[in-house]
Amino acid sequence: MNQLWLDLGNTRLKYWLCDAQGQVIEHAAELHLQSPADLLLGLSAHFLHKNINLIGISSVLDQTTNQRIEKTLKRLKAPIYFAKVHAEYAGLITGYDVPNQLGIDRWLQVLAMTQNRGNYCIIGCGTALTIDLLEAKTHLGGYILPSLYLQRDSLTQGTKGIKIPDQAFESLAVGRNTSDAVHHGILLGLLGAIHQSLKTHPDVQLILTGGDAPFFAKHLSRYQPIVESDLLLIGLQHYVFYQIDQDIF
Repeated sequence: MNQLWLDLGNTRLKYWLCDAQGQVIEHAAELHLQSPADLLLGLSAHFLHKNINLIGISSVLDQTTNQRIEKTLKRLKAPIYFAKVHAEYAGLITGYDVPNQLGIDRWLQVLAMTQNRGNYCIIGCGTALTIDLLEAKTHLGGYILPSLYLQRDSLTQGTKGIKIPDQAFESLAVGRNTSDAVHHGILLGLLGAIHQSLKTHPDVQLILTGGDAPFFAKHLSRYQPIVESDLLLIGLQHYVFYQIDQDIF
């Protein structure tokens, strides 16, 4: 029997199909163009013959959309678990004043790291760059910054008369033209935020996750970062299996 794990973001749907031992046997990411339920309707035909006996879901989408998704997935005839942020869960103490204001994706990434002893700075390198600090099993809070590309797009849209062509974010050298000044400056700003977080919390292990994690790892090598591409999956699995254990006992 297999398990289906879903990460439903604002623009992208990711899924992992795992065997009974939790090993990934199939993985994909698809743009859902604001219609994830319709995309899942097509994918569900693919999943019908995969012997799925458990479905775990992380979703940042609204309740109406999640209900449509749940209805679509019921044809797989497997129990469905939607992850939700808790003030306390499996030993994790959530650091937000209002816990349900914390994004489920960030919370699951933090939850994943509670399975290991130690203090962590967890950087999510996706649509936004997120920074979360974890001491033992206490989440201290964090920061949210626009990503490399969001910042560039914002400058392009909000600055009249300046054209900023797409180019790689690589160098931190002083820009000698507008395009370099923008690209190098954006990267410098994000790295500066990470450096400051690590300066104020020096006794942490740096964890990088998300699509741009390998890129940031190159610029943060002095901290010996660990890149964990499937950190959300690890947290989602921990969430669901802990809930199942609590239901049993």
